[in-house]
Amino acid sequence: MDQIQQFLPFILIFVVMYFFMIRPQMQKAKKEKKFAEELKKGDRVVTKSGLHGKVFDFSEKNNAVIIETGSGKLTYDKSAISLEMSQKLNQPADKK
Repeated sequence: MDQIQQFLPFILIFVVMYFFMIRPQMQKAKKEKKFAEELKKGDRVVTKSGLHGKVFDFSEKNNAVIIETGSGKLTYDKSAISLEMSQKLNQPADKK
């Protein structure tokens, strides 16, 4: 019993780290993956580097998306599209 009490603080630290650091990151990664899978032609998106454009087409071979911008078409990896910034871009104007 004494050994369990000795390791109890370490166990509690791990549990706290799991619920405040590890689990939220896993949920965020899951949301981003779902968002990338649900993209369709015509969606307005923003990349993590700040490029605004519209989804023109997909390249399944490279797991990439072709984005149409004012200056042409660019190919980006699906993981380069920002979930948060794209959602803000697509919100109605009254909610901004």
